[in-house]
Amino acid sequence: MKHKFICLGFILVYLSFIANGQDTFSIVAIDSVTGEIGSAGASCVGSSSYYPHGAAVLSDVIPGIGAIHTQAAYLAGNQDYAHELMMQGLPPQQIIDSLIAHDAGNNPNPRQYGIVDYNNGHPRAASYTGSTCQNYKNDTNNIYYSIQGNILLGQLILDSMQLQFLNTQGTLADRLMAALQGAKIVGADTRCAPKNSSSQSSFIRVARPTDPYDTLYCDLWMAYPQNYQGVYPVDPIDSLQTLYDLWKTTTSLAKKKNTIPVKVWAVAGGEMRFDFTGLQGFQDYTIHVYDLAGRKLLNSQVNKQIMSIRPSPDNYTGILFYQIIKQKQTVIARGKIMMK
Repeated sequence: MKHKFICLGFILVYLSFIANGQDTFSIVAIDSVTGEIGSAGASCVGSSSYYPHGAAVLSDVIPGIGAIHTQAAYLAGNQDYAHELMMQGLPPQQIIDSLIAHDAGNNPNPRQYGIVDYNNGHPRAASYTGSTCQNYKNDTNNIYYSIQGNILLGQLILDSMQLQFLNTQGTLADRLMAALQGAKIVGADTRCAPKNSSSQSSFIRVARPTDPYDTLYCDLWMAYPQNYQGVYPVDPIDSLQTLYDLWKTTTSLAKKKNTIPVKVWAVAGGEMRFDFTGLQGFQDYTIHVYDLAGRKLLNSQVNKQIMSIRPSPDNYTGILFYQIIKQKQTVIARGKIMMK
């Protein structure tokens, strides 16, 4: 009888660890110009047989479609269900509504979610923080990103992540890494304060539109073992930064592409003009234009060698991004232009 009691006690402790794992801070985001989808986060949860990559278990990145974070009282059943709904084409808010209504543990209150989808260049995002997630807890989102966290030092963690993400120049991966650096404060996940660290594990994952589901363009993580004793020698976010910097030096950040003889400039009346006179077979190309928020303003088939388009019914002023795509699948040129 004594042995059964010890065994039962171990099971309850183990289940408690699983149920309360992945209290964390994280971000999911879309770059609607490049079509990249990214995910990054950190937590005071280390690597174990259940979480081999630590906090990265919460991340589900689906190339060309979207990204899902299921954290706080993590249950794999909820993550799998959210994945299934996203593959059916449901928008992020509807996925969250369904997760709440059909929680795998019949109690959505301790859960937290952050979800974004590409939606054919019109990204959408939604987040959810259950009422019994441990404080400090909160979330924030815009149409192309969602940031969320719980057991935090305070709102400054989420605010700093958002500030760094929005104000960093570079690729989506650069901006996600900067967001994590914004949260690198001792005790950001308050459980790691005694370890003189923000977290015990961290990760960054970015998918290009054509990546296989299980082979992402960027998939990096760092985790101390769950049973690690003593103060962590290096903050996991700094260790991840080192891995990321090395990855950048050994990975081509842009696929080699043939340069095409095309000129782009703004003309009066809110129009953009494209000159394809040096290009053969221009009918194979389409032009896509986006605003600063990542919204696709239009896509237009190239039908003449010098072509003018009006990306907005109003005379838009400010920066616009454009892509030139061959046969509806290969981006062969991109850039930005100031509309005055």
